Amino acid sequence: MERGLLTEKPLLSQPLHLVMIVLNAIGVIIYDLSAAAGWRNPAEHGMIPVTGEPFVWFLGIIGVVTVFFVLNLIWGTLILVHRQWRSMRIWLLAASMWLVAVAIDFAHH
Repeated sequence: MERGLLTEKPLLSQPLHLVMIVLNAIGVIIYDLSAAAGWRNPAEHGMIPVTGEPFVWFLGIIGVVTVFFVLNLIWGTLILVHRQWRSMRIWLLAASMWLVAVAIDFAHH
C-alpha cells in the first residue's frame, strides 16, 4: 500500500530507524575508542618499525564489529523484505558512518 507524498512520515521519525542510527553512532564511537589501542604514538614516529600490534587491534574491535555487522544485516534484510526503499537511505547513512570510522582508524596506523 503506497501512501501519498504529503502523508508520509519523515524517515527519522520512525522509531526503528532512529534507534538504529543512534545505536550505530554509539557503535562507531566505541569502535574508534577500542581501535585506538593499536594506533601509533606520534612521539615514537620512526623509532618503532611496526605501528601497533595487529592482534591487539583485531581483538579490541572484533566484538563491536561483529555485533553491529549482525544488527545492520538484520536491519537491511528487514528493509529489503518489506520493500521500504526510502528506508534504505537511512541504512546507507549508517554504513557511511562506519566507513568514516574505519577511515579514521586506518589513518592512525
